[in-house]
Amino acid sequence: MADRGPARHVPVLRDRVVELLAPALQQPGAVVVDATLGMGGHAQALLRACPQARLVALDRDHDALEHAAARLVPQRDRIDAVHAVYDELPEVLDGLGIETVDGLLFDLGVSSLQLDDPDRGFAYRDDVPLDMRMDQSDGSTAAEVLNTYDAADLERILRDYGEERFARRVARALVAERARRPFETSAQLVEVLQASIPARSQRTGGHPAKRTFQALRIEVNRELSVWASALPAALDRLAVAGRIAVLSYHSLEDRITKTTLASAATGSTPAGLPVELPEHQPWLRLLTRGAEKASPAETQDNSRAASVRLRAAERIRPSRPVRKSTR
Repeated sequence: MADRGPARHVPVLRDRVVELLAPALQQPGAVVVDATLGMGGHAQALLRACPQARLVALDRDHDALEHAAARLVPQRDRIDAVHAVYDELPEVLDGLGIETVDGLLFDLGVSSLQLDDPDRGFAYRDDVPLDMRMDQSDGSTAAEVLNTYDAADLERILRDYGEERFARRVARALVAERARRPFETSAQLVEVLQASIPARSQRTGGHPAKRTFQALRIEVNRELSVWASALPAALDRLAVAGRIAVLSYHSLEDRITKTTLASAATGSTPAGLPVELPEHQPWLRLLTRGAEKASPAETQDNSRAASVRLRAAERIRPSRPVRKSTR
């Protein structure tokens, strides 16, 4: 069993994240937000590298906040920790009397703490209750999704969130199984998936449960819809010369990140205008060339780093472009 202690946890691309964000956090009174605190590894590194910075830390998982608090005891007088989902960041900052921040960090997806705890139901190799909620005090479980969604909705989330080629076939098998026996544990779900996905695909496409578990996790926690609204709202609170870093672990969330940052880093002057007006100039500068990946050495030491994509940007002017009304 992996050591889950906070002292042993090493976050993905820790040093690179610090390198990207630290230049914006050296002045007195600088505020950095770790909107996905997890076990506090990134936060600890940032606070050590930026001794004048104040940290606002968010996590929807009560266990994560407890573990991180133990890790961050030496810096506790510089930390405001809040139980919240990252799309609630504007309300959190308002409650703390903070108008703008100098750094933003989002480490998306399921945390190491959640993956390593079999009782949370995220891992398909353990026979445990199908929960998958990042905040176990709120929302529907994966079992409830499997037992209540109709076949069309199950097919949709498997196709869109899990990128499952056999989404329709799997959805039909899930509905047939729950009519016989409602879903309760991960072993029951894995058994259905192994029976419904063609053997040839299983030999070449990895574990047959991987895509379905991903899809259910995203649906249960509303990960993509939350991220699509959270990122623009967070950027609205980023000060000029402030920086943002985002760690994504699958193509769907990385696509949202890429599109949002690239749009803000590209001028919006209409074709035919001879001069770029100030309101149409870019207001972000990209700090990474495309999406950066972990090194082979880090991936070997930490398997979670294998799929990471890091994007970062700096705010270069004070106001966002005027948005045209869609009405």
